[in-house]
Amino acid sequence: MPRTDVPLHAADISRFAKALARDLKQTQTQAQRLPGHVELLNMLARAAGHRNYQSLKARPGPTPSVRLADPPATVAPALTEPATRALRQFDADGRLLRWPNKFSVQRLMLWGLWMRFDARRRYSEAEVNAILNAWHGFGDHCTLRRELVNHRLLSRRSDGSEYRKLPRRPEPEAMALMRALRARRTGL
Repeated sequence: MPRTDVPLHAADISRFAKALARDLKQTQTQAQRLPGHVELLNMLARAAGHRNYQSLKARPGPTPSVRLADPPATVAPALTEPATRALRQFDADGRLLRWPNKFSVQRLMLWGLWMRFDARRRYSEAEVNAILNAWHGFGDHCTLRRELVNHRLLSRRSDGSEYRKLPRRPEPEAMALMRALRARRTGL
């Protein structure tokens, strides 16, 4: 089978190296071994801001510049482990980079998108898609929209013609995540 070139773009090589080193160290301490070929490909893709190697290969055209965030140093102690994992899914600008497998992390990440909607507005499906596309980088606004509705963070008419943000009081874990996202965005 012929091999195809898969271009890998890192907007900030220093952040890329730090993310890769962190992932390598974590794998070595947890598994007590060096990562295999496929694990290493996934680590390289994640360090560059992709969900995994498959999503890197599936991305059409040149990869957009993604500014990765440094690990949260000042905010991390107040966050639970799932909230810290959820925070890692966002880049330095607050854009969602990947959709994790773990449900507890997915649930928390949705609050980071929920805060981007205005409670006083009614949205069309196209407007919801535009907001979600502006705040995520992995190209699946349909999943995000559906999950926001399933978790009762957004409501929609049965015909999908109108969406609105539902008034909700986030649990403390989600509040801490949203505070961390706001602080990261403002540079505090």
